[in-house]
Amino acid sequence: MVNQKTTTLEEIGFTHDDFAALLDKYDYHFSPGDIVAGTVFSIEPRGALIDIGAKTAAYIPIQEMSINRVDSPEEVLQSNETREFFILTDENEDGQLTLSIRRIEYMRAWERVRQVQKEDATVRSSVFATNRGGALVRIEGLRGFIPGSHISTRKPKEDLVGEELPLKFLEVDEDRNRLVLSHRRALVERKMNRLEVGEVVEGTVRGIKPYGAFIDIGGVSGLLHISEISHDHIDTPHSVFNVNDLVKVMIIDLDAERGRISLSTKQLEPEPGDILKDRQKVYDMADEMAARYREQMQLKQQGGGAVDGVDSAEDVDLPAEDVDLPVEEIPAAISDEEDLPAAVEEV
Repeated sequence: MVNQKTTTLEEIGFTHDDFAALLDKYDYHFSPGDIVAGTVFSIEPRGALIDIGAKTAAYIPIQEMSINRVDSPEEVLQSNETREFFILTDENEDGQLTLSIRRIEYMRAWERVRQVQKEDATVRSSVFATNRGGALVRIEGLRGFIPGSHISTRKPKEDLVGEELPLKFLEVDEDRNRLVLSHRRALVERKMNRLEVGEVVEGTVRGIKPYGAFIDIGGVSGLLHISEISHDHIDTPHSVFNVNDLVKVMIIDLDAERGRISLSTKQLEPEPGDILKDRQKVYDMADEMAARYREQMQLKQQGGGAVDGVDSAEDVDLPAEDVDLPVEEIPAAISDEEDLPAAVEEV
């Protein structure tokens, strides 16, 4: 019969402390911000335990499982599933790390949004809430803000909830947590593809300001600057037009980058001041005067000059149309739970 003897660690000169030190030597060092592979081995009601190779299982709370709202961990994770996790916090007093999938999704969402902005592509998204400054949408899971001045619709803002809108990016700033979009610019770009400088269009006066009148031409707004109303001096656009007037105007500039359409009735006047004295005559001869304008423009372009009497878009003193809201009025693209307004789903 073979005599079996059990040998202890101490008897071979290797203590429990030595064994622990050896484990520490080959233990991976994990730091907040690292992205690691992990395997789900236990799903709990409000979170899950993940094996990432550390001495203690890491934990992911349900609010860190997705960029979108999650009601149950099983909506995102399955037992024995292996995937990437973001290390959110260092070890707690029990040696446990906190993980996140949500942070990875945010990082990749910003990357996709920056790429779409670089390509100057149009995106579509549904309005999920409105506030005093504009409307809120989600782009790749990030919260985007559309300033009221960049919403091109006659509907009250509140009625836009649930409506899908085409949008262009105005600002993508991950550092400042700002994602700002324009509905107006997307519509203007689409409309601009069908418009030409020198074209006569019909429209409706939708607003009058000291510096000019805003004309609705097929769902997008163009500016008839006060300097382009008539060759004769006028004190204010209110002395010439009223809101809801039907007008004929000529397009003198299309600025797709800034989403601006500049209009003129001045260039349609057969004689200086006709828009003030005989508006119908101006409208009746609009096509003829526009044809002369286009001929003159062509000749000037061939000669390298500008058309007489026409201010370039850069010369005209237009109001700023880009986002100029105070920082605190632009909602963050990523919000902490305590900062979320009631209309926004908590994560």
